[in-house]
Amino acid sequence: MFAVTSLARAATTALLDELATTPKPGLVDLEHRGAHRDLCLDRLETSARALEPVFDEIVACARDASPSLALREEIGHLGRVGERAMLRASGGSNTHRGALWSLGLLVAATAAAGSSDAHAIAARVATFARLPDRFRGEATSNGRGVARRFGTRGARGEAESGLPHVVEIAMPLLRAGAPRADVLLALLGRVDDTCILHRSGAVTLALAKRGARRALALGGTRSTAGLHATRRLDTFLVAHNASPGGCADLLAAACFLDAVAV
Repeated sequence: MFAVTSLARAATTALLDELATTPKPGLVDLEHRGAHRDLCLDRLETSARALEPVFDEIVACARDASPSLALREEIGHLGRVGERAMLRASGGSNTHRGALWSLGLLVAATAAAGSSDAHAIAARVATFARLPDRFRGEATSNGRGVARRFGTRGARGEAESGLPHVVEIAMPLLRAGAPRADVLLALLGRVDDTCILHRSGAVTLALAKRGARRALALGGTRSTAGLHATRRLDTFLVAHNASPGGCADLLAAACFLDAVAV
């Protein structure tokens, strides 16, 4: 069993690994701000590090426990504490709300009683995510609004389904040695990213998915043609103010699960 601090640090490291992944079309990376005018590397790094104490608390309350309504509500409470810490650290920007949701559930599920197999952890994530939280309130995130408008399941649906894009697409690629940038492309080619839908709509999402699949078909970021296609996709997304933030959150989740699961 991992120590509390080890799991919390692994979650923070996953956020930092996602941040350092380059190139990331439409997203903040080591080269540019992507489609985000209010974000930069320093602000995102500060936000990620500000969440580590919250991950500490989530793991401490979930350690060796079984999923329950009370535990789910405590995780929800700590997630809201984390959101406030994120907003303070980022100067009011939504830097990691989606990642906090998925990683918060993942660190709880990893700390909880049971197998450390990746699929078993993902199944516990689904159990937690399906439990109601009486104290969540009626606040609506962009992702939830887009999910209702476009009929997508969003981050909540992904968690309730046991993170299928993480365990079936991203993790096998990471464990096969694929660059994280290519893992992001693989996710973008398959995921109905609610961040893109919110910022630019369904047509942009369809073209982004097509562009990501084309970049991978050309060899991904390790080939000259694939890298050029990735950069063309980046130019397209920035021009349309579109950012695959949902895919970035899934990449961070995969980095965490790859580090802690068997």
